[in-house]
Amino acid sequence: MSEPVEHEQGSAGRKSSSSWRLHRIFLGYVLGVVLFLVLLAWAEQEGLSKQWIGPIFLFSTVMVYAGIGIYGRTADADDYYVAGRSIPAMYNGMATAADWMSAASFISLAGALYLQGFSGTDGQPGGLAYLLGWTGGFCLVAMLIAPQLRALGLYTVPEFFQLRFGGYWPRQIAALATVVCSFIYVVAQIYGVGLIASRLTGVQFEIGIMLGLGGVLLCSFLGGMKAITWTQVAQYVVLLLAFLIPVSWLAYKQLGNPMAPIVYGQLIDDVTALEDKLRQDPAEQEVAAEFQRRARIYEERLQDVPSALEQERARAQARIHQLRAQNADVALIIAASRELAALPKDVATARERWTRARQDALERSRPLGGLPPHSQAFAGDPHGTAQEQAIFQESRRNFLALMFCLMVGTAGLPHLLTRYFTVPSVAEARTSVAWSLFFIALLYLSVPALALMVKFEVLNTLVGSRFDALPTWMVQWSKVDASLLSFSDVNGDGLLQLGEIRMGADLVMLATPELGGLPYVVSGLVAAGGLAAALSTADGLLLTISNALVRDMYYARRVRRALPQQRVILSKFALLSVAMLAATVAALRPAGILPMVTASFSLAAAGLVPGMLLGLFWRGATRAGVVAGMLAGLGVVVYYMLVNTDTLRSALGLVAGGGLWWSIQPNSAGVFGVPVGLLVTWLVSLWSAKNTV
Repeated sequence: MSEPVEHEQGSAGRKSSSSWRLHRIFLGYVLGVVLFLVLLAWAEQEGLSKQWIGPIFLFSTVMVYAGIGIYGRTADADDYYVAGRSIPAMYNGMATAADWMSAASFISLAGALYLQGFSGTDGQPGGLAYLLGWTGGFCLVAMLIAPQLRALGLYTVPEFFQLRFGGYWPRQIAALATVVCSFIYVVAQIYGVGLIASRLTGVQFEIGIMLGLGGVLLCSFLGGMKAITWTQVAQYVVLLLAFLIPVSWLAYKQLGNPMAPIVYGQLIDDVTALEDKLRQDPAEQEVAAEFQRRARIYEERLQDVPSALEQERARAQARIHQLRAQNADVALIIAASRELAALPKDVATARERWTRARQDALERSRPLGGLPPHSQAFAGDPHGTAQEQAIFQESRRNFLALMFCLMVGTAGLPHLLTRYFTVPSVAEARTSVAWSLFFIALLYLSVPALALMVKFEVLNTLVGSRFDALPTWMVQWSKVDASLLSFSDVNGDGLLQLGEIRMGADLVMLATPELGGLPYVVSGLVAAGGLAAALSTADGLLLTISNALVRDMYYARRVRRALPQQRVILSKFALLSVAMLAATVAALRPAGILPMVTASFSLAAAGLVPGMLLGLFWRGATRAGVVAGMLAGLGVVVYYMLVNTDTLRSALGLVAGGGLWWSIQPNSAGVFGVPVGLLVTWLVSLWSAKNTV
């Protein structure tokens, strides 16, 4: 009896020693990061140029992540795919939080709350829908999904569909859904990488993408899940400090208390008072009237697009001829030539562009430049006119639809679920989910506070400033991307009005340190945090896609046999190819980060969750049922998104927004796809089981 006892004691001792070693390494890393920040802050005070701080942050952090990837390189299948199933629950929770705190959460979430308020507008759900949906999704993962999947000893999520239902097609369709939703998600992350890297270094957006991508590839290509996990732990520390330092500073500056989640509620009344004041401001009303005038111009052009386009070209050409005849300044002639070149090339492009410009002008003609009152429950009025009641119902429906898609999509995201395959046991999987929620909550509780405090700072200090005295950071950000920040003196009074500022959701977090007057080192830290958030998620997504392509699609048939090491090598090259393709798509700047991320959640929710839930908890689910359900759910989502694309509707001559069902926005298409997937899976399963008998 003594030998087993001694063996267990020895095993426990080795486990304890290993845990303490991990804790010491982690604490040493945290102290190193803090010391690095202190040294850079001191160097800035001593005269270190801003042009050096950004590149130092970029290259130092990327090199640390790359170093972890090189150290953790492996060709072992277990290490590459599931980190040897040896990651402690706490550190897996931290890695999951970093994986989860993507560019959407870190960069765009506070911006969504800034632009949409708590509950949004008639066309955009409020930012709280993201917080509630994502948090609820993790609860679903903890209670229903993660422990059950971990108990099966899987490598990928599509493996479950073959194990549960048998055959070839369930796994193939699940792998296809995995690739599609993960690819859209990773494009959003790489877009964020390019955005941040270009701001840190001053290089072109496309070059910034390649700089950041190098760090991603060194981690995921060499070390797989093992290297990615420990890289994500390191990245979480950076993004946690990057988020909490500026939000705590703003809270202390505005309210005298750095505990932002506790005290920010005091600002709600102040922001409401400033909003009421701006609604009555004559200068703001002048700006709104000018945008109404521009909307009418675009409306007139859209009445006869071919004639309007010809008139615009003739007017631009006449302007150039006039300037040349007057021997005007070369700069004016060049500017006029650029205006001519910028005109739409054909009628379809003109219709699309002018429709979008008209809608933008109409939105900016509203009070507060189109921003809703920050603290309103929903847009419209449930007790107002028929139109106001309709807007209220539409706003509420979109809020609930988005929250549903994000919640269910979270439970189906393959790169997130795979994280719980890396822990030693089912119990550790449950504990890991609890740690994930804790580490995510440290950031999520501060997001609404940051959005409100940034809005107070803009309304209280920035609005009313003279254009010739605007801070340099506004000019710099407007040069990076006009969709992030643009401003112009619309009413010609030389003062900046709220309606004259166009701020993108992806800017709010990144510009917070400069807006709050913090040292540039903190701006570099925030950018490095955003980079860490984007890279950490991109790592996991690229690995998930490559695994789906190689393990679940290429090697799915038994006739294809290969050694585990051969599969790992092929997965690495698939990962490289996918990364380059995603970088190419991201360089095209297809959309904002949040819309792309939301679309991927809808696809994951409709394509994977119905079959996964019924497969886990209903013995009657059949192979034919799950195949039909996945195809039906995906088909509904893809159709709804495509048919409501402005470009497609414009090309087909359809009315913008005419394809919406119950006014639900396209990115929330999962609210239709999930019930269709569940219903079709259930009905076809009953039918196929009956016919089999």
